[in-house]
Amino acid sequence: MRNIEDDIKVYLAKPLETIEEHTNKLIEQAKKLKSLNYISEEVYEILNKACKYHDYGKINSEFQKRVSSERKINFNSEKEVGHNIISPFFIKKEEFENTEDYYKVFYAVLNHHYHVNNISELEERKDFIKSFLKEYEITNITNRTLSNIKKGLNWEYEVLVGLLNKCDYSASGNYEVEYKNDFLMDDLEKMGYSWNELQNYLLENQDENVMVVANTGMGKTEAGLLWIGNNKGFFILPLRTAINSIYLRIKEQIVKENVEKKVVLMHSEAFDFFLNIFDEKKYSYDEIKNYFKEGKSLSIPLTVSTLDQLFNFIFLYPGYEMKYGTLSYSKIVLDEIQAYSPDLLAYIVLGLKRIIKAGGKFAILTATLPPFIKDYIKKDLGNIKFEKFIQGKDRHNIKVLDEEINTELIYDHYIKKGGKTLVICNTVRKSQEVYKVLKEKGIEEIELLHSKYIRKHRELKERDILGFGKTETIGNKIWISTSLVEASLDIDFDYLFTELNDLSGFFQRLGRVNRKGEKEKMLEEYNVYVFTKINKKLFINGQSGFIDEDIFNISKEALLSIHGILSEEDKYDLMENYLTSDRIKDTNFNKIYNDYKDYMENIWHGKFSKKDVDKKFRNIISYKVIPKEVYEEYRENLEELIETYNNSENIEKEKAKIELNKYTLQVGMYDLNKTGITLDLGKEKIDIIEGKYCYELGFEKIKIEKISDEIIDNFI
Repeated sequence: MRNIEDDIKVYLAKPLETIEEHTNKLIEQAKKLKSLNYISEEVYEILNKACKYHDYGKINSEFQKRVSSERKINFNSEKEVGHNIISPFFIKKEEFENTEDYYKVFYAVLNHHYHVNNISELEERKDFIKSFLKEYEITNITNRTLSNIKKGLNWEYEVLVGLLNKCDYSASGNYEVEYKNDFLMDDLEKMGYSWNELQNYLLENQDENVMVVANTGMGKTEAGLLWIGNNKGFFILPLRTAINSIYLRIKEQIVKENVEKKVVLMHSEAFDFFLNIFDEKKYSYDEIKNYFKEGKSLSIPLTVSTLDQLFNFIFLYPGYEMKYGTLSYSKIVLDEIQAYSPDLLAYIVLGLKRIIKAGGKFAILTATLPPFIKDYIKKDLGNIKFEKFIQGKDRHNIKVLDEEINTELIYDHYIKKGGKTLVICNTVRKSQEVYKVLKEKGIEEIELLHSKYIRKHRELKERDILGFGKTETIGNKIWISTSLVEASLDIDFDYLFTELNDLSGFFQRLGRVNRKGEKEKMLEEYNVYVFTKINKKLFINGQSGFIDEDIFNISKEALLSIHGILSEEDKYDLMENYLTSDRIKDTNFNKIYNDYKDYMENIWHGKFSKKDVDKKFRNIISYKVIPKEVYEEYRENLEELIETYNNSENIEKEKAKIELNKYTLQVGMYDLNKTGITLDLGKEKIDIIEGKYCYELGFEKIKIEKISDEIIDNFI
């Protein structure tokens, strides 16, 4: 009989690395997790064994032929089974103090890859697998063992798979499994602030799961970071604009040194963002790419992220365990939870339930928390520590108008008062209409921002509104936008004119006006006008619309009861009295939430591929396109970029793609009127679409007779 311990010293795991060498690298990464106190001694012991055995199956002759060949040999399922399915035959039961730990390690080793249903493959091809192992002493795997594993499967099994994958990926990629967070508390203290009541509360409750409601402008970002402390942490926000802004603030004002090992950004355009903000003279392309890779691998201590980058683990797609394993020892801050749609809210509640079970912690920080959302959380997660910090100066003097948004009123007010004026509409189309009317009336100091700009124009406009929106900036200009600016964006205007969407969204919009309560003279007259009549096509009706009509009407009822100055306490009371579980129980929102939650509670491992999940996680189906007018204006440049992309490698290829993406925007299916021209980037195709486009207004679709002009998408 051959000795497996001897063979792993010479047989290859990778072209230039033996199985033993690779295994030892994994064990070092497991030790790192233990040294950081991210895993217990007990978990470390079984993780160590999983690391030891995970690649023993690579001793099979077919794998060795492939790994040692100079030319690529594809995996052939008729000649071979995955090494992860062979490896469990080498796990020695006698090394374990109890059968349960043996089952966990067995499951983790078996499932550290998931190209097929591994248990079914093992059951059905057991004799074929054994044909590779005739020369070795192996453990007999009975049907009873497999049956017991299936029956006993729980979160501990899944977390162990995730931890094993995390060690495996870092060992294979030659990066740290985790970088130590020994800096955040010191960096926060160096800011020299005296922490306020909110921030001290989060500091004192670092070991608790908490829900906190706090005024806009109270320093929720610092409060969230204080709660994370010197631990593994994720800061999750709903909008990419706000995420970029908070990441830059942490990077430039709080964590100022060795940023690439301390804080990272995660969303679908993060790599492009890094290449734009990092100085090429200081950071090479490879260094930026490695930073991005380590961020995606969840190795960096503090991550600012969109929800979909993390909470998609609840879909149980192949490989989800790595995220779940990481979240089992992490602290998650969720900012402005009320901004999410009912399906995403269901994902959050289920995700938090699983994270808590595995040992992770969360803090919900928000300016508004409808009581029905609090009840959703309480129902599934039990009693979570709750506190509110809503004292403070009055900020808003409100006039409620039971009419559609009134451009005449906006015009007259601006002509008389000037000032920093923010207009927020519920749709891109309405924002464009309001802009056109005010422009035609002769207002020159006017800007527009929404999601249907090509990326290069949107970046310029976002930079401009953030600059103009600073509290210390004084000026006269109207900015018109959508819900794009309503959450977690640090802008401070003098006046607000807004359509109503719902009570929670309205209060979020209020947070962009007199943000710090320092403009006391503004309160001598109205500084907020809210219009409570909107296009009925916006109400959810089957697959169309995106505003819940019942919640809208409840919100309208609440607002029609107020007039004049609305204190922070008044806002809280309105939420508590109107958006209750009882009042929303028959709404579309509640039905959608419960339908998604029930569905997700009954899915199984492998039902969805990762590609499926990327499409399903967000309920906005979008297409990357270039408007025809943009294509025609920049055609020569675009063709050069396509040629560079298709004929270059590494940084030149990546730069060409990033530059090309600056001319694209995302649209919904009703805007997708193709010209027949397509830009070919290999795996990706970008359609050129019909429609008007200019820097002032962004994209406007051309009306197609087959499609009603009244169809409204949920792009903001």
